[in-house]
Amino acid sequence: MTTAKTHTANARAKAPRTASKEERRKQLIDATIASIRKYGISGTTMTTITKIAGLSTGLANFHFKSKEILFQETLRFLAEEHHEQWKKSYEQAKLAPEAKLMAIVAAHFHPKICSRKKIAVWYGFFGEASARASYRLLVNEIDAERRELSTRLCKQIIAEGGYVTVDADDVTYSLEGLYDGFWLNILMYPGEFTRFDAMKRIQVYLAQVFPDHFSRPA
Repeated sequence: MTTAKTHTANARAKAPRTASKEERRKQLIDATIASIRKYGISGTTMTTITKIAGLSTGLANFHFKSKEILFQETLRFLAEEHHEQWKKSYEQAKLAPEAKLMAIVAAHFHPKICSRKKIAVWYGFFGEASARASYRLLVNEIDAERRELSTRLCKQIIAEGGYVTVDADDVTYSLEGLYDGFWLNILMYPGEFTRFDAMKRIQVYLAQVFPDHFSRPA
């Protein structure tokens, strides 16, 4: 009995330290995002990150060992956040395949995901030629899952609507290209192109491809 009580007390004592560790890691990841947006990948150092975070370089090295590891974990955080958002949107959408496909579209432009700060970081990572391949590996599995799901939904829509000339893979890859292109427009032309513009144009595209399942926005 005494041993059990001691174990419980120890677990309670450790909980705050565990939470503090996760908070510090998140604080450093947030600071990395802010630094990359402000200084770019090449201009971001442990010094710029820790200055924004208000933490010491020693503490940053304790949690992440190196800047490259911190970069990788920052990209992983963004990828997992994106994944969780579109999965949640997909699962909450109505059963119709067109509703689920549009939910995936909308998740790309959710304000939590589609902020200029975060988009700048995505493009910063993939614009870094020397590390592009390693960064790509971090998100390949998540991207593949989304593409496979989108293709499956497109196949269902094609079967329902008798769209015999439409190829599901072509639609999926067109959507992926539109996501990337519209994110770039949002980053480059904030006063002229918004996430609402992006969703509207994708809906126009889907209405052209699947006219019986999607309507053109008003």
